Parts: sequence; structure tokens; C-alpha cells
Amino acid sequence: MPDIADLTLPPALAEVFAIGFEWNWDEETDETTGCDFEPYEQFEAPDRTAWWFRLWTGNDEVDGGEFRFFGSTGAGDYAGCWLIRPDAPLADQPIVYVGSEGETAVIARNLGDLLWIFANGSGPAEAYLYPSIDTEPNDEFRAIAERHAPGAGRPTAQIVADARDEFPGFSAFIESLCR
Repeated sequence: MPDIADLTLPPALAEVFAIGFEWNWDEETDETTGCDFEPYEQFEAPDRTAWWFRLWTGNDEVDGGEFRFFGSTGAGDYAGCWLIRPDAPLADQPIVYVGSEGETAVIARNLGDLLWIFANGSGPAEAYLYPSIDTEPNDEFRAIAERHAPGAGRPTAQIVADARDEFPGFSAFIESLCR
């Protein structure tokens, strides 16, 4: 299991986050471009995760220790690694989306799949909400994905479907924590 005290992002994720994400919303047309994702400089500290996870679940007995969150949206949705695979490195853990309104999903089977979601022009929220909508690919992110996850590229809808097929019980697990 990864060291919870180590807040260092995996190199591939740090490369993507160094480039950053653009998101624009036109109030007049209600149209958006880019993806709404605000990456963290490091994994969220466990005490911070415990604070909001307890509020989110309504359960003072949980601390979210099975997650390592690395970013959020402007609406307060979170994305992170779910530490479900014993003895597997962070890069091999599934990526989850936890929405501010109770939405939950596994969106990628591992970090390599997430890199391809980014390369396809989506962020975690877009992958959850609109996996089949064509977005504008990001060439810089694609180069990172090709370096760190060669041969794993496929459409976002397929990446999300594969993740949901592999982890069908994620939402039920989260619901079991809620009070």
C-alpha cells in the first residue's frame, strides 16, 4: 500500500499539472470550453481529506484514508486514487470521482488511463458527466500519455466503461459509508 504520509504526486501527474488546465464559461451562451479541474501541487493531506470526507458522508467514523485526492473542480467535486489494490503502486490504483452532490464513480482503472482522459481533452468531471462527448484533444497531454502509458490510448467513453466494469461496487461502497 502506498505511503499515506508521502504527498508527492507521481511524475506523470506532476507533468500534466505543471501544464495546467484551461476552462472558460461564456455567461451569455452558457457554453464552456476546456475542462473544469483544479489540480493540487501535491496530494491532499490526510487530515484535510478526513475533514471534508466526514462532512460529505455524514459519518464521523470514516476518514477517507483509502483515497489520495489530487484535484477538485470549482463546484467542489474531487478526483483521486482509490487505494484498493493491495501492494500496488499509486500509478496502478483506480481513479475516482466524488461529486459535490453525491455522485461517485471510478473513471479510470489506473493513472495511465487518466493520462489518456486528459490527452482526449477531458478532466475527471467531464469524464464522469459526458464521457461520450467529443472534446478537443490536448497535444501536450498526449505526449505525456504516450511517454508514460504507451499503447493505452482509447476514447474516454471506453476508458470510463472499462473502469466501471472492473469496479462495479464503488458507488455501493461509498453509500455504505454514508449516514
